[in-house]
Amino acid sequence: MSKERRRDRQRRVFIVLIGLSGGMVFLLLRLAWLQLMPSASAEASSANWKAESVAQRERELVLDSGRGDFFDREGTALTGETYEALAVFPLQPKARLAGDSADLHRLAGVLGLEPERLLRWMNTLKEPAFWKREGERSPLKLSPAQLAKVNRLHMNGVRILPYHNRYPAGFRAKHALGYVSQHPELLQIDYRDRLSAHKMRLTDQTGGAGLERSLDRLLQGTGPTSVSYFTDGADKPLQGLNWRLQGPHNPSYPLQVHTTMALPIQNQLEHYVDSHGLKEGAVVVLDAATADIVAMISRPQLPTGSLESKQGDTANHAVRAATPGSIFKLVTEAAALEAHVTDEREIFRCNGNYGHYGLHCWKGGGHGDVTLQDALAGSCNVVFASLAERLSASQLTVTAAKLGIGYQVGWVSTGAFAPLGKPLRLLPEEEAGTIFAVPPTVRDGGQLAQTGIGQRDVKISPLQAANLVVTLLNEGVVREPRLVHEIRYGDGRLMAKLPKQTVQAQYGRILPRTAETILQGMEAVVAYGTGQSIQEGSWQVAGKSGTAQIMQGSRERLNQWFVGYGPVKAPRYAVAVLAENRCTGTSNQATKLFRGVMDILAEETNKQEAGAIMGWNPAP
Repeated sequence: MSKERRRDRQRRVFIVLIGLSGGMVFLLLRLAWLQLMPSASAEASSANWKAESVAQRERELVLDSGRGDFFDREGTALTGETYEALAVFPLQPKARLAGDSADLHRLAGVLGLEPERLLRWMNTLKEPAFWKREGERSPLKLSPAQLAKVNRLHMNGVRILPYHNRYPAGFRAKHALGYVSQHPELLQIDYRDRLSAHKMRLTDQTGGAGLERSLDRLLQGTGPTSVSYFTDGADKPLQGLNWRLQGPHNPSYPLQVHTTMALPIQNQLEHYVDSHGLKEGAVVVLDAATADIVAMISRPQLPTGSLESKQGDTANHAVRAATPGSIFKLVTEAAALEAHVTDEREIFRCNGNYGHYGLHCWKGGGHGDVTLQDALAGSCNVVFASLAERLSASQLTVTAAKLGIGYQVGWVSTGAFAPLGKPLRLLPEEEAGTIFAVPPTVRDGGQLAQTGIGQRDVKISPLQAANLVVTLLNEGVVREPRLVHEIRYGDGRLMAKLPKQTVQAQYGRILPRTAETILQGMEAVVAYGTGQSIQEGSWQVAGKSGTAQIMQGSRERLNQWFVGYGPVKAPRYAVAVLAENRCTGTSNQATKLFRGVMDILAEETNKQEAGAIMGWNPAP
């Protein structure tokens, strides 16, 4: 062998040895890095690989979101219903029909479908799903007969499973409760900590309004309950693994929120106002002694879709401030009496024209000579404009505050609410309203006159209006309307009580004598004033009507009100009714609705009293 060939072979051997040495060095470095890197990273990587492996063969279906439910004051469920439903997991057609294909025809017959349609739906599934009728939001609730028939079938990937439906069939969304939907903007405000910790996603659902929002952190619970079904790479069921139930298994959750609402009254009033044509407005019913919210209705009705996505008019008109018109004369009279610029003995003269600011009385020719009580009964603009001009803006504002007007009056925790670790306001959308948009710096007689009859900048909510009546009935003590009285754990243990509360008024309260004088005037309204049309009914009632002139775009419209209480001798309920944006020239719809609302309340009260005497509770 020549020297040249030997040198060439030695060169090739040298190159091979260098490559092997480099490979060995790389392997040694790799082993050293694996030994020295943080063990948590290795474990996380391993866990990720395992999770991805499982995800390739695991099909999951949520049975219960784990969200807490609401109940009325008697313990009747307002949300939440658990029932048996048909669940289908996606499988290959051959895998699904491995058993008796005749079962498919039997199942279709149970559901009232053509077999081809059912099979087509099954084969298009990418994820597990419950069977729903076309157009329905919730899975079909199977009857006992349907359950018996389906349980005799043997189809792969088809099971009967318990489903917790938050909004049962026939459920009518209630503004006070609110709704649940996707609200990434709220998540970024309320759940920044959970988003940062990757415990929530921006696509997760959260409370969008009402109690669903104010109590959302508590209602979220500890997570959903789901069922998993395992398949191989060909989407065939894996023998032996069967079904796996996954969930928090915490008996303390989901929570139970017990409200002050009376579901029978709420449902009847909803049906009543809808059948009598209330298109826009609100009805609020408060317990006359405690100010607890017994019923709260807002129209327009929440669209069905708003439970999943906010659309249309979803505002709660019961807590939205609106121009009050003549019901504000209750405040003006209180301010005049408190300031001693008038009394029950004064005689006023109304000839129909105030003589200033283009203001006139609604009654052509005027009311003639009237007392203060007569002026309230007849809702005389001339008298109340005159009284307002005797007052200062400050006196009107302070008296309104003493009566719970001009600020949020709904229940709010004193300091941090322990379960949340922060203050809690039950009705977060409640508006404070206004007396003067900007505190006057100079005396303006026209502004005072228009404010005194509930026009100009004055805005109050139906909740505030109903609570004003409660305040008068309780000799000037302003209570905080409460929508929830307690929250319990899932096993029934008490988590928190929400006590009855009074407003710590900055300016104190009105005199009991002032409240008594105004209540007598409200009786006169129905006895011989603007409320005469509602004298006849189950209960004797008292109240005050109001009609406010407003502009809706370029069109003149009316806000029609009636606020009052009943029965007069032993008040049980305070009620505010608002019919918004009514056409000019129409009669006061709120007055008519108020009478009907009171008759329904009287009927329900009689049922309860009869049940108490007989020792049974009437069915809700």
